[in-house]
Amino acid sequence: MTAVCFYFQVHQPFRLRSDFDFFSIGTDRPFEDEEKNREILRKVSAKCYLPANTLMLELIRKHQGRFRVAYSISGVALEQFALYEPQVIESFRALAKTGCVEFLAETYYHSLAFLYSEEEFLRQVKMHREKMRDLIGVSPKVLRNTELVYNDRLGQLAEEMGFTAVLAEGADRILDWRSPNHVYRPLGTKNIALLLKNYRLSDDIAFRFSNREWSGWPLTSDKFANWLQSATRNDQGSVVNLFMDYETFGEHQWESTGIFAFLRHLPEEFLRHPGNRFMTPSEVAKSFPPVAELSMPGLVSWADSERDVSAWLGNHMQQAAAATVYGLEKAVVATRDAELMHAWRKLQTSDHFYYMSTKYSQDGDVHKYFSPYESPYDGFIHYANAINHLIWKCNVVRERQRLARRTARIAKQSDKAQEMPRQLVAGPSMSTSAEMRPLTLVAK
Repeated sequence: MTAVCFYFQVHQPFRLRSDFDFFSIGTDRPFEDEEKNREILRKVSAKCYLPANTLMLELIRKHQGRFRVAYSISGVALEQFALYEPQVIESFRALAKTGCVEFLAETYYHSLAFLYSEEEFLRQVKMHREKMRDLIGVSPKVLRNTELVYNDRLGQLAEEMGFTAVLAEGADRILDWRSPNHVYRPLGTKNIALLLKNYRLSDDIAFRFSNREWSGWPLTSDKFANWLQSATRNDQGSVVNLFMDYETFGEHQWESTGIFAFLRHLPEEFLRHPGNRFMTPSEVAKSFPPVAELSMPGLVSWADSERDVSAWLGNHMQQAAAATVYGLEKAVVATRDAELMHAWRKLQTSDHFYYMSTKYSQDGDVHKYFSPYESPYDGFIHYANAINHLIWKCNVVRERQRLARRTARIAKQSDKAQEMPRQLVAGPSMSTSAEMRPLTLVAK
């Protein structure tokens, strides 16, 4: 038997305004570009999310439940769907009701929190699970970390959080002679499965599908079905995990390339082979026992040729930006100000750091394609302005809260004083000059 596990990432970041400059810091101007967010969300919904979801529902019904897929939708994408395109949420709900679609958990803000703060990472995964229950009506049982960033500790955390499986990249430097077409067990765990992406076959669809210079072009559904069969010919009872961005369909690969026609006919071609099945990640974890324990001591991701975290943290700009935003955790969380914490967490979204990449060659071209900025240095400057504005807002909130506490103390003391003899109340006046010192742009 050959099984195929289709998993799609659905994500859109909250983008920053291009005209939020240094002189906007400390003003009432928002640093997020609501108009651009709405414009892009509606465009991608029309080109990808709505037509692709319609096709998925059609294929599930046509094949009477034998076609099955999985999604992970970031919390920030769900927020934008609710704001600008609520029919997209309805279309995902319709898919959920079929019983043939699984929805995975991830960090709510599509962040790199796992690399900097386990506490913040756990908070964001919890927030995402709650959002999925509220909007889609499902409780995710499988974890997919942002950009498939993974190491042994993530597998252990996933098990501690009660997940039955976790996804990762099938990187060659980790697998060596082993195949990604098997289920493994994360190092140091007992009851959780590790599913690895077959990046060659996944990238044939996600990146190479429309490349006329590629030796595999044109990629037809029957050709790809045969490739899937060949990939597991020597491995009885194996699974091919095809993980990719959902925007592959209609946005990265335009409809004119034939990508929707390819997807429409692929299930029929694959299911021609007796015993072949489409499965969700949870079904894979239940059906295939781990063949071995697999250790990934170093960080692995699905990005760029290195498949590490250099796509987001490969240069000093990225490292400084990430260290700054995660360094604010204690100050921001202590305020318990919901609006401030939400703004801070949106600045953790991995896309902001991706735009600052200074890579060249093919990886650099991919970064440039996704970036809204003319250069990675522009990306850094816009982010620096936004984060400095956030620091200013954090200080404002903390000062306001400090004054509120002080006012409450004075009021309490006044109430007590009224119960005492007047002669005991008299005393020196209280100076507030030291308490009302100017705010700075450095969170304390």
